[in-house]
Parts: sequence; structure tokens; C-alpha cells
Amino acid sequence: MITAALYVTLGCITLAVLLNLYRLFCGPTAPDRILALDTMLINTIAFIIVFGVLEESSVYFEAALLLAMVGFVGTVAYTKFLLRGDIVE
Repeated sequence: MITAALYVTLGCITLAVLLNLYRLFCGPTAPDRILALDTMLINTIAFIIVFGVLEESSVYFEAALLLAMVGFVGTVAYTKFLLRGDIVE
């Protein structure tokens, strides 16, 4: 029963990533695209964690943690570039 729920969850997360891709490519403004990229990163992390539970492996949790840290730095860099036009001061 839990396996079926995990597969449904993976399907829902995949749908969310596809909707984020739509917003990323068709977003009217740059902040919309940055927000879509950040949301897609969060959905990807959720996908990795659910897949790790499904495979019963702890390696996926470490990969999700690394992706979260890199994604946070990337989102801050994109936002700073959008606001100031330069990343390094």
C-alpha cells in the first residue's frame, strides 16, 4: 500500500515540475522565472527524497541535502544579479 502511495507522489511531483518548466519558459518577468526555478529545485529535492524512501537507501538523502545547499546559493545569486546587476561587489 505504501509503495502505491509513493508512486502516486512521484507522479504528482513530476506534474509539479512540468508546470514549473512551463512557468520558467513562459514567465512574463524575470522574478517569475527565478521563482519558478527555485520552486522546481524544491520539487526536485522532494522527488529525490521520495525516490530514496522507495529505494530504501540513505544516499539519496545526502544528495538532496547537497542539492538544497547549492540551490539556495544559486537562488541568492540570481536574485542579487537581478537587483544589482552584479554578483560580486
